[in-house]
Amino acid sequence: MAEIQNDRSKQIIKVSIVGIITNALLAIFKAVVGVLSNSIAIVLDAVNNLSDALSSIITIVGTKLAGKAPNREHPYGYGRVEYMTTVVIAVIVLTAGATSLKESIEQIIHPETPDYGTISLIIVGVAVVVKIGLGTYFKKRGKSLDSDSLTASGQDALMDSVISVSTLVAALVYVFFGLSLEAWLGAVISLFILKAGYEIIRDATAKLLGERINSDLSKAVKSTICAIDGVCGAYDLILNDYGPQRLWGSVHIEIDAELSAAQIDDKTRLIQQTVFDKHQVVLHTIGIYSINHDAASTALREKIYQTIKQHPEVLEIHGFYVKEEAKEIRMDIIISFDVKDRKQLHEAIVKEISALYPDYHFHVALDLDFSD
Repeated sequence: MAEIQNDRSKQIIKVSIVGIITNALLAIFKAVVGVLSNSIAIVLDAVNNLSDALSSIITIVGTKLAGKAPNREHPYGYGRVEYMTTVVIAVIVLTAGATSLKESIEQIIHPETPDYGTISLIIVGVAVVVKIGLGTYFKKRGKSLDSDSLTASGQDALMDSVISVSTLVAALVYVFFGLSLEAWLGAVISLFILKAGYEIIRDATAKLLGERINSDLSKAVKSTICAIDGVCGAYDLILNDYGPQRLWGSVHIEIDAELSAAQIDDKTRLIQQTVFDKHQVVLHTIGIYSINHDAASTALREKIYQTIKQHPEVLEIHGFYVKEEAKEIRMDIIISFDVKDRKQLHEAIVKEISALYPDYHFHVALDLDFSD
């Protein structure tokens, strides 16, 4: 896993260096053109390129820090640093947007006449093409490397290309019609920058807080587990995100109650290795639900499941086990988060099945809808 992470870090750094060089050159050219032509829109576009270059620098720093080996203080490693650096990038973008909006408003109040030349327009046009290429490249590499910062930078670059097109259109409008839209366009650009910053910080903080597991991944992991001989079901999959490609978690499996401790140990180790090989997910804990296969228990399970499933709010039932000698039945049920009072429905279901089988004592745990 360490080798995979090291290779990924090297690839992210290479892509980021391309972004730094490209954005720095664009910023220089646009700044010169903007000053010479007295165009605030082009100057603000240059500032945006400069912030993009700074974002790539921060991405490199974050990737380096995230690659530090786990230690006693941080046994899960430093992968989440990448999410933290993404927040820093968002703050930079928001600051640039707020500053450019302020300058645009001042320009609206106290307008200055722009002076475009052919070279200025050509440079802006070339910048559009470069930004489209850079944005597409960043997004493609960001997705392949599972890097939020690269993907965000790619989206930002593609948005910049749209902004640059708008700048070019405004320049042509002034050249042919004498109508100056500079300050107003600058304000619009600023709003786009602020929107991009908000979206970046929203996505990054969501990962730091903890998000629901990707549906495709959770289904794939459970499917892999259930494909292993002797596993009757996989439930309660919980994955903690400690950085890109650093997923650690736990799961419960249903297996035959007659298996020995040695057989269970063999099976759980096989599950852990298989899931890691296929999905690069570390299952550090595998809980066990034992399941009865005798005819009487199977009949009880089917009847009780049928009764509970009459409530569409119940998403799943698992961990069903009959302890006949003690007249106990235990299970877990998952009730949708959309239900306003999940506890009340849970209590109603327990009363319903208890009335159906008064000779048994029911232990029904109200589980959470962790994953699909």
